[in-house]
Amino acid sequence: MNYLAIVGTNSEVSTNRMLLQFMQEHFKAAAQLELYEIKDLPAFYEAEDDQVPQEVEALSAKILQADGVIIATPEYDHAIPAVLKSALEWISYTSQALTDKPVLIVGASHGALGSSRAQAHLRQILDSPELAARIMPSSEFLLGKSQAAFNASGTLIYEDKLAELDEIFREFVLFTEIITKLLSEKAVIKKDKKFAWQTQKA
Repeated sequence: MNYLAIVGTNSEVSTNRMLLQFMQEHFKAAAQLELYEIKDLPAFYEAEDDQVPQEVEALSAKILQADGVIIATPEYDHAIPAVLKSALEWISYTSQALTDKPVLIVGASHGALGSSRAQAHLRQILDSPELAARIMPSSEFLLGKSQAAFNASGTLIYEDKLAELDEIFREFVLFTEIITKLLSEKAVIKKDKKFAWQTQKA
């Protein structure tokens, strides 16, 4: 599996980035994770079709090429960061590259709740008609007290959370396989479908 792992913040120092970096190394035998930084994307504005920023086109291409997407979000004022909302607005307004794309949401925060409200907010956004991502159900990974969660080498040291992350990632790989198979079969059915007027004899 090839996953695009989006760092959902423009902060230079982030435990959400550390979480994705750990996942990239920890799960390298099962999947390839490419980290993507949204901090260099311009703020969203209504661009003409031929004036979409190159950075946005590059992000869309990466999403389309990936088997699935992992988004790590912090929580700012009970919601996702504005920079992440802006990135999703670009995708919604232009390529709609997240449509039917398997998505796993994870999040880390300095507090005890581990970005739970931001993750709920993100699920609502990804479920909107213009994004329509395939979000893995019942799969919250909430890393609270994240400032103490990693050692000097970037390893997640909370054993209970590591076991939880292992299980969620295993399920996400399976979820990706199921969604990929579902969409391929759906495409075949759609291709072979005939309307009544096409099958009637004159």
